[in-house]
Amino acid sequence: MKPRRFKQVDVFTRVPYLGNPVAVVLDGEGLRDAQMQGIARWTNLSETTYVLPPRVPDADYRLRIFTPQAEIPFAGHPTLGSAHAVLEAGIARPRDDRLRQECGAGVVTVAVEAADEARLWLASPPVAVSAVADSQFAALEQALGERVERDPLPQIVDVGPVWLVARLADAQRLGALRPDLSAVIALSTTLGITGVVAFAPSDDGVSQIHLRAFAPAHGIAEDPVCGSGNIAVAAFLLRSGEIGRVGPRYRARQGMQLGRDGRIAMRVDAGDGQIWLGGDAVTCVDGTLQA
Repeated sequence: MKPRRFKQVDVFTRVPYLGNPVAVVLDGEGLRDAQMQGIARWTNLSETTYVLPPRVPDADYRLRIFTPQAEIPFAGHPTLGSAHAVLEAGIARPRDDRLRQECGAGVVTVAVEAADEARLWLASPPVAVSAVADSQFAALEQALGERVERDPLPQIVDVGPVWLVARLADAQRLGALRPDLSAVIALSTTLGITGVVAFAPSDDGVSQIHLRAFAPAHGIAEDPVCGSGNIAVAAFLLRSGEIGRVGPRYRARQGMQLGRDGRIAMRVDAGDGQIWLGGDAVTCVDGTLQA
């Protein structure tokens, strides 16, 4: 064992402890898969990441991402949090205001901006959207304990993590959800998905959308602020034509039921439909990890 540089970064916030934390091991080279998974289980955060030398010429660094139970190819808040950590540690510098991160989903671009809206923006990997069978609607509503909207219909959105996305009538019903996590696990297993994202329109004066993400099959009962879930909602809005209601640039909030207040910036490029996820990040823990 040896000391390895380590940061815990709070993502989708400028105020420590109000966003979604990610553990970042900055010296991941030499760790075995089992060690990486063991550390991720120990941190008990929704994700733990490991920064490694890139394997492809265009990338600035490589990232491996682990939940407490498994490695995943991509996730939004670990990507932004790790980019923040890499910049702060001086491991990589932006080229043309861009970082290029290699991960299981390919090379992901992270834009570094000075805008007030958000400092870090990632371009989502390719997204695939598919229909949910009518026979699964009852199981979905049983799992959530709430009726979901049929216009637009729920959709399965694959952005690396695979989310079943459903719209609820209003933010009050969304906030009051008490899902049956066993039923969410059963539904996730049946459909081969990561979990369920529910969202609703908001009129709180801060954001246009509230959302919640449940992934108990991956050891995450509820993700405080979920980047891939927000990308999935943007893809849902784009596919269903609902993007016109919120606009190509909008803000979302998440995590209030868990004592957090994540602020997410979203934009969808008019030309090619590229989805960008934006957020700020702040370091809460800075030191070393023995591994």
